[in-house]
Amino acid sequence: RNLRQESDGLAEEINFEDFLTIMSYFRPIEMNMDEEQLDRFRKEKLKFLFHMYDSDHDGKITLQEYRNVVEELLSGNPHLEKESARSIADGAMMEAASICVGQMGPDQVYEGITFEDFLKMWQGIDIETKMHVRFLNVDTIAHCY
Repeated sequence: RNLRQESDGLAEEINFEDFLTIMSYFRPIEMNMDEEQLDRFRKEKLKFLFHMYDSDHDGKITLQEYRNVVEELLSGNPHLEKESARSIADGAMMEAASICVGQMGPDQVYEGITFEDFLKMWQGIDIETKMHVRFLNVDTIAHCY
């Protein structure tokens, strides 16, 4: 979805260059980054996550888009029914609305999570260290004795 190659947001397969592009979002922070670089790095990671949910690329994560991703992520759990996944998504969307909009009136409808809302929701969560892959430094020369 983040590569934006298909109209529905999905690609059947990716090439090695695309794989590396995606993996670059999971690189760990560098120790010599200043605050501005760290903020930009954080926003890049969050933008990547945001696009995972925003399947129609309209700049908002709707309840249905959120449900789809949650159901997809939880589909491998044989102990969790589709209705339970839907309830989890609905609860999370209600919490997002309360964080981003505050107390809503009975006639108000929450349109969806914008990127600015998404940033608010992730405020205080250390995404820089949680969303990374550490690669081992392995000597590439095989040691055969």
